[in-house]
Amino acid sequence: MMKRISILGSTGSIGTSTLAVAEQFPDRFSVVAIAGGNNSELLESQIRKFRPALAAIAGEQAAGELRKRCRDLPVRILSGVEGMIQVAAAENADITVSSIVGTAGLVPTMAAIQAGKDIALANKEVLVTAGELVMAECRKRNVKLFPVDSEHSAIFQCLHSGERGDVRRLILTASGGPFRNHTKKDLAKVTLAQALKHPNWNMGRKITIDSATLMNKGLEVIEAHWLFGMGPEQINVLVHPQSIVHSLVEYQDGSVVAQLGMPDMKGPIAYALSYPDRLPDVSPGLDLASIATLTFQEPDRDLFPCLGFAYDALRAGGSMPAVLSAANEVAVKYFLEEKIGFMDIPRVLSAAMDAHTPVSFKSVDEALKADLWARHEAEKIITTVKRKA
Repeated sequence: MMKRISILGSTGSIGTSTLAVAEQFPDRFSVVAIAGGNNSELLESQIRKFRPALAAIAGEQAAGELRKRCRDLPVRILSGVEGMIQVAAAENADITVSSIVGTAGLVPTMAAIQAGKDIALANKEVLVTAGELVMAECRKRNVKLFPVDSEHSAIFQCLHSGERGDVRRLILTASGGPFRNHTKKDLAKVTLAQALKHPNWNMGRKITIDSATLMNKGLEVIEAHWLFGMGPEQINVLVHPQSIVHSLVEYQDGSVVAQLGMPDMKGPIAYALSYPDRLPDVSPGLDLASIATLTFQEPDRDLFPCLGFAYDALRAGGSMPAVLSAANEVAVKYFLEEKIGFMDIPRVLSAAMDAHTPVSFKSVDEALKADLWARHEAEKIITTVKRKA
């Protein structure tokens, strides 16, 4: 049966990998709607190759130019948030891949859920910012939410080995990023170029920095809480530099079930799109003999405090995870622009959390207000940080 796909973030790393899967299995998948950022050349090439009926791009000026360049094609091109919402909820889509980076993915993802689309979720911030609201809406609309992050996909697969009530804990693995063997003195001298060199994964710039600070793993802890209904004390993190064991589930009888594979996002994407089927030859085969050694160690929370901040935010509940996520987006943006240092990122997050008293959310608008407050607060904190530098 042909499955019709809508993609939010088609020009990013997850989006392009999703399109690669769709191209590999043209008898299984049809791309009906795509939305990208401002990379109009790549978006045009995607429109020409996959022939979606609907496309969206961030800016209206870029949309106007794209309409001219694609006037020979039967595609409707929209712009802005409204365009993203229409792509997310495209009438003829069966499943929406949510891979827009950051809180910007929340509103269109909720629109897709409210339209009854199943979700392949590759955006951590959607659940970190408004997990309770999102999961409640999924239940209300009878929407299936399939995790695309390699770690959550691994847990999703491992949970098929037993009853949910028999689970003792979830174990998320982390590569440790490029700095796992550094000292605090080393980290104080880290450059942007060094932080962008992930040892195992080819990802977007923001998530690559999050991996280097271990914030990415912290966001995944919060995401796992909402996806799988586990408390923070039931979610552990282990550094696994080889990135072969993507995550593990421990059951109450002491058995531990792990999911292994090469570090390639096409595997989790294909599983989310084709569930419960498994498609052939999606990812490179795994040769354990050639890998030879798999190692694990506890994360150094003193060296990488962002992981601890995520646990603190999850325990605080309410709006605190949204504040953490938004402040992190701002801090990473400034680091990517080389306006603050690598170790300034956790300083900004700590100060933003200290300045916030968590409240409960009753709507997405309330979640977005907390997100906006955190962004303004992070900007103020960064101004102070820059003055001290």
